[in-house]
Amino acid sequence: MSAKQSSKAAPRGFDKDLAQLEALSAAMNSGAKPDTAQVQYLRSALTQHNNFLVSKAAKLIAEAELTALLPDVLTAYDRFFIDPVKTDPKCWAKEALARALVKLEHRAKDAYLRGMRHHQMEGSFGPPVDSAGGLRSICAHALVDCPGISDADLLAALLEPLTDTDKAVRVEAARAIAAVGGISAALLLRLRVMLGPGSEDNLNVEVLGAVYSALLSLEGERAIPLVSAVMDDGGELGAEAAYALADLRTPEALAPLIDRHRTGLDHHSAVWFSSVLLSAIALTRLPAAFDYLTGLISSDGRGASNAIESIGRIAPNAELYARVQQAVDQAGNPRLAQAFRQHVATPPTQT
Repeated sequence: MSAKQSSKAAPRGFDKDLAQLEALSAAMNSGAKPDTAQVQYLRSALTQHNNFLVSKAAKLIAEAELTALLPDVLTAYDRFFIDPVKTDPKCWAKEALARALVKLEHRAKDAYLRGMRHHQMEGSFGPPVDSAGGLRSICAHALVDCPGISDADLLAALLEPLTDTDKAVRVEAARAIAAVGGISAALLLRLRVMLGPGSEDNLNVEVLGAVYSALLSLEGERAIPLVSAVMDDGGELGAEAAYALADLRTPEALAPLIDRHRTGLDHHSAVWFSSVLLSAIALTRLPAAFDYLTGLISSDGRGASNAIESIGRIAPNAELYARVQQAVDQAGNPRLAQAFRQHVATPPTQT
């Protein structure tokens, strides 16, 4: 066969394999379990050189929980670390294989340590970009469930992704540290909160939001004063702290949100941050939160329109809808009536 004939044959082989994998995926989505021949085909698909086809096969193996193929998944995973930019551009195969390892309950730490520390710089229209961020995130979480590694060693290992160049990896590292639990994990997250955002990286805002949530999930009420203090200056970091507090949905977390809104701000972001605080208050879904918001509305107080909008975002039930409507009527302000029609719309069905 000539080189030209060979190059034409390759796409046909790829198309055939892709069609077979997609047909198997459709059958599985309909509830069918892979039969013996299909399992063997998936085992064979893992040996493909094409990383996209391997990623598709790995996804199906994970979905079907084919634990018998775990050794084959491991072999394929190791293979794509060899000359990875050439064999696995975009990390498609390694990422899908790592997910399969997790789903098949592989708990040997070495595979995940390898993935968590893997960086893969690839060419782009600008500077080279690292395509392995997703892989590192998956492996950081997986490492938490591995036996044979102490909490101290695990937290030391997770410091690497916590300082990763990829923002998404840093976010997942914070969540993984929270999953480790214990005093050491909490102290590590406290330190990260106290360090604040790095001046060299504007994307740390979202990362610190994940850190606030992780710390609150670990320490609960004990962490509230530290996270609440972030709201003092308003801004994006303050917003992240407010939403992290809202996620607790406790009276103790609600109190600093209300206090901060009552205090107000003097600078140009005051209106924006006030609306953030009102949204966070509404998201707690606590009776005291709705008392505060409807009180603002009925008195036509500062942020009354934003209070209406915040309640509208959480899809109020019939009782809350009626309370807001009553507060709007009591205020007697056409502007609030318009905000009510715009953001709360039609009354929900009474159940």
